[in-house]
Amino acid sequence: MQTRNLLLASALTVGGAAGLVAQQKPAFDFTIANIMRGPEIYGREPANVRWTLDGKWVYFTWLEPGSDWRLPARIFRVSTAPGAKPERVLQGAPEPVFADAGRPSPDGRTRLVATGGTITIVDVGSGARRVLTRSTVPKTNVGFSAGGRDVLYTEGNNAFALSLDSTSTRQLTDIRLASADSAQGSVLQAGGARGGGGRGGRGALNDAGRSNDASSQRGVLAAQQKTLFQVVRDRAFQDSVNRAQGGRAGGGGGRGGRGGGGGATDGDAGIGVRAFSLTGTDRVGGLVVAPSEHAALLTVITPSTTTATQTLVPSWVTSSGYVEEINGRPKVGDAPAGVTRIGLMSLPSGDVKWVTVSPPGRATTSNVVGWNETGTAALVFSNSADFKDRWLYAVSADSGKATLLETLHDSAWVGGPCNRCAGFFDGGRRAYYVSEADGYAHLYSIGVDGGDRRQLTKGKWEVTGVSLSRDGKSFFLTTSEQSPFESHFYKMSVDGGARVKITGPVGGHAVTLSPDESMIADIYSTTSRPPELFIASSTPGSEMRQVTTSPTDAFLAFHWMKPEIVMVPASDGIQVPARIFRPREMNAKPNGAAVIFVHGAGYLHNVMNYWTSSYPREFLFNQYLASKGYAVMDLDYRGSAGYGRDWRTAIYRWMGGRDLQDQVDGVKYLRKNYGIDPERVGIYGGSYGGFMTLMALFTEPKYFGAGAALRSVTDWAHYNHNYTAAILNLPEQDTLAYRRSSPIFFAEGLEDPLLMLHGMVDTNVEFEDIVRLTQRLIELGKKNWSLAPYPVEDHGFVRPDSWTDEYTRIFDLFESTIRVGKKRMASP
Repeated sequence: MQTRNLLLASALTVGGAAGLVAQQKPAFDFTIANIMRGPEIYGREPANVRWTLDGKWVYFTWLEPGSDWRLPARIFRVSTAPGAKPERVLQGAPEPVFADAGRPSPDGRTRLVATGGTITIVDVGSGARRVLTRSTVPKTNVGFSAGGRDVLYTEGNNAFALSLDSTSTRQLTDIRLASADSAQGSVLQAGGARGGGGRGGRGALNDAGRSNDASSQRGVLAAQQKTLFQVVRDRAFQDSVNRAQGGRAGGGGGRGGRGGGGGATDGDAGIGVRAFSLTGTDRVGGLVVAPSEHAALLTVITPSTTTATQTLVPSWVTSSGYVEEINGRPKVGDAPAGVTRIGLMSLPSGDVKWVTVSPPGRATTSNVVGWNETGTAALVFSNSADFKDRWLYAVSADSGKATLLETLHDSAWVGGPCNRCAGFFDGGRRAYYVSEADGYAHLYSIGVDGGDRRQLTKGKWEVTGVSLSRDGKSFFLTTSEQSPFESHFYKMSVDGGARVKITGPVGGHAVTLSPDESMIADIYSTTSRPPELFIASSTPGSEMRQVTTSPTDAFLAFHWMKPEIVMVPASDGIQVPARIFRPREMNAKPNGAAVIFVHGAGYLHNVMNYWTSSYPREFLFNQYLASKGYAVMDLDYRGSAGYGRDWRTAIYRWMGGRDLQDQVDGVKYLRKNYGIDPERVGIYGGSYGGFMTLMALFTEPKYFGAGAALRSVTDWAHYNHNYTAAILNLPEQDTLAYRRSSPIFFAEGLEDPLLMLHGMVDTNVEFEDIVRLTQRLIELGKKNWSLAPYPVEDHGFVRPDSWTDEYTRIFDLFESTIRVGKKRMASP
């Protein structure tokens, strides 16, 4: 399927036969420094695929092969005409009407497009546009009324209807907050709270009365920083690129049934709407008007009376020369969610009836999925604060009655892929949703009255994506039905039955349908070829036309192995999937040593016959290790995604238990099949993989000879709430789970060489984690360890020099220990 690069503008210049041969057979520099250049060599993956409304163009973000790693992705488009090549969309070019933008009118003739405070109506046939609103205040939940005569939208904390006949606007609700402080906390006004784990803004210096010109103290420090550090110069470069592109950056429990908290009051006679006033610190979390305009679902959040303590992350190397602080996140158990309530507001009366969307006494958080097309019912998901229950309700617009459609209980925690996939079909009379009810994520349907529940898919595979066809008669599904190591796109009747497989080639497919569903834009990859954009007919078995070629010519010309997928017998009788990178596949002689790579995130899929988008550098590094004689193993250990509920929850209350035993069983497999002494097996990984490396060396030292732990969790009581509390419960309530899952409590077991590597500006697994473990190792008198800090890196490294330093140290560790079979520590 590989074609010549479609995007390189320059053709072969006149340079003789030698130049031609050099371009046909480029030499790949197979070094750590080169492979850690990352997307500069294996390419920037096409993303954000969108069809234009007329189905003639596909837009996407991308970069040409060899593009500088600092450059943000740019917007490209390609025509669906045969042989068409991608072209860059220039800054300032008019934005087309996309098929996924806004909502179609009931008759399908027009479509609404909302951008910020501007709402535009577009004629589908002619493409003619008419601007309906233009302001600086964002409009959300934009859609048509059931009859198509009004445009409904939310602005601030209230809903409005704009008449297409008279262009007049009516205010549908008058929701008032109790105080200015509450107004500032409104989700709709403020855009939501900042989530933990991402990089925040650097704290501003107090510059009152201080000069920043070049000759001042501040100016001298800033100039010195720019002279000393490439990272400061790179930030300035990226800022200039963003400015040139108009600021566009490249591509991060409630109680049911609470009775009080708001009431209707006399409204403004000028708008004819009764006011509904919130009390105390209550804020609006959401407001969605039914297409009938007779009702709206209001989400009200009452913040907890307990304030969580935010961590602070120092940023050490700054353009100012001063250490600046980044707001971090609360720690598990110190993150009160507050109370979430759902109210049915009758229109135009403004009366609110609180809807019971959880069993009495259960603390829950709730979110509105949306209304059916007639506005008679809405879907609401509720989740218990302890993560063990999920409820799906259909709420009647007339009575406010909440009909329970499904209860999903898990003794561990509710999760899985497509955990929020749901919607209406059959004229709004039935709902569909994805559930792990039978142990695997499958598609179900049910009447909105709670009757006639049907399981539409079944088997030891999972549904990872679902959408309804335009005519409402079929579902389009992304599943692992073909194999747990592949991802394909299917079409199936809404009644279930046989599925028609649309994508053909072995690998991973991420499909975006054209507006008329006759074509697909497919981000497709194989094991050793990164994702590319393809266009094809949606007819099964159609030939796929490759649109992009992302890697460099040298990368494409190199022999990258396809690791073999094997099944490792685990000590509990389960077969664990793993990939093996063999030296002989890289024409290398085995050196008698092996390395186990542990993927991060816990719930992630990494053993597959398509490109590992989460760990591309590690994929190349594993091949590099194989070229030096190491056998490398990469397991989808227990807790990984893609294998059903029991696999997912096998780590409940004990991370570093069953999942670590799978790594130990991998070592036994290497000993049995390759004769490798466990003392000559190294282990490495980042984030959850770093945590696993620490647990391996601290609790199972006889099975490993050395380890490298990157950005590791060392004590789960210091990680975030939603991830950790779901798996380990709360630290004050389940002390056993936290103690046996946290490496810091087992540091006395360290026998083998350990290399720790961590970004100092990590806002996910904060640098504090590794500092605390370092102090523990010092107090225990341990000597066989070292720590490499990276002063400018967050959780996911971005700089090639940091990646190179990191993986050179890892390679040197293995070379100086397991390769020679001696317990010697690599130089820090």
